[in-house]
Amino acid sequence: MRKSLWWLAGLTLGASFSCHTPYLSAAPKEDVAALLQRQTQELMDATSDGKASVWDKYLDPGLSYTTEEGTVLTKEKMVGDTKPLPAGVSGTIKVTDFKVTVHGLVAVATYVSDEHENYHGHQLHCQYRSTDIWRKTPAGWRLIGGQVMPLRTDPPSIQLKAALLDEYVGRYSLTPEITYEIRRTATGLEGQQNGRKPEPLLAEAPDDLFVPGKVRYRRIFQRAADGHVTGFAERREAWDIVWTRLP
Repeated sequence: MRKSLWWLAGLTLGASFSCHTPYLSAAPKEDVAALLQRQTQELMDATSDGKASVWDKYLDPGLSYTTEEGTVLTKEKMVGDTKPLPAGVSGTIKVTDFKVTVHGLVAVATYVSDEHENYHGHQLHCQYRSTDIWRKTPAGWRLIGGQVMPLRTDPPSIQLKAALLDEYVGRYSLTPEITYEIRRTATGLEGQQNGRKPEPLLAEAPDDLFVPGKVRYRRIFQRAADGHVTGFAERREAWDIVWTRLP
């Protein structure tokens, strides 16, 4: 009986140890977000340093990448274009706001590239929002696709003389039902489309006004031969919507 009990006890302990051993020896779970952020920062550093070998390492041979200009690049093109910055130009790019969603062997990352550049003594600051697609391969995570877009900001504004501001005041018509009124305020100008809230108007240049926060839009004022304002073109990128001044 005693021998049987010792045998059972040994069997129980052995089973317990064998059940827990795989758990104790399991490899730690991969931190994909930290890994991809580190690799992305390496790519940004290689852009500043002109190290094409880093891009060659992390880009998949079948990569398809859309630039901020809308050009689609291959791995060969991106690696070939990675060169040291020319004399008089230097800068750094910091990866911020990095987020990753993992879908099995594929991961989608979005982040902001915060760039500071010294261009022949002039300090420039630009930001870009990127979305990258990574695939896990036997060699590691490799970039298979991506797209980048610039994050625009308002242009510097200038102060126009009061007499010039007064020339823009009035009502403008897009259609008989859609109008836009420009009024003077204590600090400058404001505009309001019927049915909408008023919005401040700032000047980028004479006859060129913009609404803060609407970085894709400008209001380019048009004049008759005698110089008086006849309307404005609401410029959206390269397209104009023309408003006519009402009497």
